[in-house]
Amino acid sequence: EVIKQDPNSRVACETFVTVGLVIVGGEITTTGYVNLSSLVRNLLKEIGYVHKFGFCYDTCAIVNTIGTQSPDISRGVDIGGAGDQGSMVGYACKETPELMPLPIMTAHKLVRKLTEIRKKNILPYLGPDGKSQVTIEYEDNIPKRLDTVVLSFQHTEEILDNTGKQITENSRQEVIEKIIKPITREMIDENTKILINPTGKFLIGGPQSDTGMTGRKLIVDTYGGVVPHGGGAFSGKDPSKVDRSASYMARYIAKNIVKAGLADRCLVNLSYAIGVPEPIRVMIDTYGTGKVDDDVIAQGMKRVFDLTPRGIINKLNLLRPIYKQTSCYGHFGREEQEFTWENTDSAEMLKKLK
Repeated sequence: EVIKQDPNSRVACETFVTVGLVIVGGEITTTGYVNLSSLVRNLLKEIGYVHKFGFCYDTCAIVNTIGTQSPDISRGVDIGGAGDQGSMVGYACKETPELMPLPIMTAHKLVRKLTEIRKKNILPYLGPDGKSQVTIEYEDNIPKRLDTVVLSFQHTEEILDNTGKQITENSRQEVIEKIIKPITREMIDENTKILINPTGKFLIGGPQSDTGMTGRKLIVDTYGGVVPHGGGAFSGKDPSKVDRSASYMARYIAKNIVKAGLADRCLVNLSYAIGVPEPIRVMIDTYGTGKVDDDVIAQGMKRVFDLTPRGIINKLNLLRPIYKQTSCYGHFGREEQEFTWENTDSAEMLKKLK
């Protein structure tokens, strides 16, 4: 919201959500203004937290603990340095058209489908809380079969069976047919395990049942645990924070390296020191799949790309109000035009490194 009004806003903002309460805190320096209460309530309403699901957008308490950025940090950022220290990771592989690991892409598509079915009211008993987990069996680093699908979703009481302890078989089959099979049909075999609401029922969800905080699900935001996670959370931060921008750049580079045919799998690691523009470490790992030596790719990468925070922001056009979309379904493997770090427009240039 502040970037809409002032693209050069400095934002380091966190949220904490629990029973009946939303706390928004951190440091924001901007020429813009946001009515925080209205912003939070409208977003909660859009998500679907209304009276019948306990936590409600118009009755919850909202606490504002926002201050301004420390001048000690701002001084280093103003001259083009990184807004924090950290080691950021990007990854790409040939498992999916999006050049992402298959398990996390499948899980993201499942929860996206779950939300679509809920918002279209196709299954009216669905609530706003939900999550998925996918286990893929590999042979020689190649995905072979879908071993397990877990899909948990909040729901109303209408689909409970006579015991009141679990959902009916009919509703279970509805979810399989309308949500799971459209996404996983080609991967399912007779031995695939499908676990739907494994505890039996999921009436109480969202902040009524579980505290939510910025940065709690970093592996869901990235690559599903296939590779290490560097830095901190992405969300709630303007792109001067390399936790966000350098992670995006590392993904962009890794994806272009794989697209260029330089490797089948690639991890890019960029490390920064607060206030220092250039990365203090640039590392490439192609897991033995590289067509040229990893060090050659790394040196070429440093020549091709400006890896300073300003260079990254300019290359990926990050001073835009695009970050709401990143808050669900992951930050990577997305085809939307706002996700510039998913472009492969540098692949042809990188082919010269072969």
